[in-house]
Amino acid sequence: MSLDDLKSRVPDYAKDLKLNLGSVIGNSELPPQQLWGTVLATAIAARSPIVLRELAPEARANLTPEAYTAAKAAAAVMAMNNVFYRTRHLLSDHEYGTLRAGLRMNVIGNPGVDKVDFELWSFAVSAVNGCGMCLDSHEQVLRKAGVGREVIQEAFKIASVVQAVGSALEAEAVLAEFE
Repeated sequence: MSLDDLKSRVPDYAKDLKLNLGSVIGNSELPPQQLWGTVLATAIAARSPIVLRELAPEARANLTPEAYTAAKAAAAVMAMNNVFYRTRHLLSDHEYGTLRAGLRMNVIGNPGVDKVDFELWSFAVSAVNGCGMCLDSHEQVLRKAGVGREVIQEAFKIASVVQAVGSALEAEAVLAEFE
């Protein structure tokens, strides 16, 4: 299982996705740990078993065991945080923003990898999950750490393509039942 296998599964009508998948992963200028951590975290966030089955082995091969675990942790903690903070932000009663969250998120403080990498993965997962508050927060941390806009954009390009490929493949799997 690999990136090439995943690309071969993308239907013809989604050729742009196939090309973009090859481009954002195959031609990325991100260092391998940032790239494959972003790929793994967003593949988990995309909730597509097909995408995750195809990309996880390649991510495992390109990441240290600590980075592989940290990317999974980023996807897990951001699944919670994105719902919590997006809801808090969307509620018209802003008093919720003054209440203590009371949720454990210790992994953010000690992810087991470089904090910039973990922030980038958290940012990318937040892009998939659509939490503007989390996107702003992680983007600010990354910018303060000296990460350029090009790197940050690379992460959300990966997130957008992985999510779109997952959507197309999951739709095809369901539609195949009717053919």
